[in-house]
Amino acid sequence: MQDFLIQIERWAALLGPNKFIQATAIAVAFIVAGKIADFLLSNTLAKIANRSSNRLDDQLIGMLHRPIFLSFVLIGLGLATQRIDMAESAEYLTLGLLKTIAIIVWYSLFRRLASIILSVLSRGSGHKILQANMLPLMDNTVKVVLAALTAYFIFLAWNIDVTAWLASAGIVGLALSFAAKDTLSNLFAGVSIVADAPYKSGDYITLESGERGQVTHIGLRSTRILTRDDVEITVPNGLIGNSKIVNETGGISPRHRIRVAVGVAYGSDVDHVIATLARVADDHSEVCQSPQPRVRFRKFGDSSLDFELLCWINQPVDRGRILHELNCSVYKAFVNEAIVIPYPQRDLHVRTMPNPD
Repeated sequence: MQDFLIQIERWAALLGPNKFIQATAIAVAFIVAGKIADFLLSNTLAKIANRSSNRLDDQLIGMLHRPIFLSFVLIGLGLATQRIDMAESAEYLTLGLLKTIAIIVWYSLFRRLASIILSVLSRGSGHKILQANMLPLMDNTVKVVLAALTAYFIFLAWNIDVTAWLASAGIVGLALSFAAKDTLSNLFAGVSIVADAPYKSGDYITLESGERGQVTHIGLRSTRILTRDDVEITVPNGLIGNSKIVNETGGISPRHRIRVAVGVAYGSDVDHVIATLARVADDHSEVCQSPQPRVRFRKFGDSSLDFELLCWINQPVDRGRILHELNCSVYKAFVNEAIVIPYPQRDLHVRTMPNPD
């Protein structure tokens, strides 16, 4: 860079001893160079970008026009300012303003570019790099980071030492992290939940502690669940992040399998029991036929032969009602088909009788 500045000064000296003429020539030369760079960008790179099906490169080239041209202009004005040999305070003020304008121009470019990239990453079908519900958080994070970097470079442009400020900010941040340990734990767990998406709003989940309900809101601090009793439960994300969550709607489809367990007396016709249970499932209008309901003979119980009817329903929210209806239908069908549901039985053998004396 130093060699380049020396070469600029040599070229400017060819115009004569007048420093103002040299400064004007430097500024005009950089303005012309900026126009040429802008022209090449518009006509060469833009044509290459038009050949691709991706619109991201077209948007990027369109955003580069203004920053590149203004950068050439600001560099030229800065070199012209140094060539004039202004007073130290005036030169410091002028160069500081030019650097600040350049930093703000490029901040605007990177801010718009980050928004476009985040939007592209959250679009599309199938597996997404960035989930749509994660977009606002990532967008705000990028805004804060870019704003902090912009402020840092502006301080450097004005030759302000920020070392002490950064050290103070680190100490304050450490103190706040200890004071708000639980809040930060919930916050990071909320970010993890939004990013990993183990569940989403509208899903039916069961917590490790036993609560079951529909997710109504996922925040950075907590998750809200509406139970079947119309009671809303607010659970800190820190607890959810460290526990097992069963998402009843999280499979390849929202369908949910229910199980009807029933025991019949020993000596019952097993094939008759299986056919009766299968007919009960087929006769229910809200039981899915694909996959088909199935009946399984599970085990030989202490007092009964234990069967289980497995069938699918469309929504987990209907589990309680349909299970009730199937239980009623199974009982009525067993009564009609003379299938006995036994009581628990125990045999008591008395080896000795007490002495009547």
